[in-house]
Amino acid sequence: MIRTVIGAALLLAGCLVFIISLIGVFRFRYVLNRIHAASLSDTLGTLLVIAGLIVLKGFCFTSLKYLLMLVVLWITAPVATNRIGKAEATTNLSIHDEYEVEK
Repeated sequence: MIRTVIGAALLLAGCLVFIISLIGVFRFRYVLNRIHAASLSDTLGTLLVIAGLIVLKGFCFTSLKYLLMLVVLWITAPVATNRIGKAEATTNLSIHDEYEVEK
């Protein structure tokens, strides 16, 4: 019973982080601000959702798979966000009018 409540609370918190991030993606005007809002949910939201699934499932082989997914997502998501931001900064000619970009 307690495990179900804790797991549901973690899943709910993760979904709340994803919803807040989604609102940020639609509210921000510039691409780099949107990327920042989306990248926040990649780390915290994913951690909370996967932790909730691990708690609900219990500690077994499936939990190890969930942890492996979390590690892969934590390694690849920030790199992908960085590369998308770098591509936007190099291809957008008017970005220097909107942001202070370091070279």
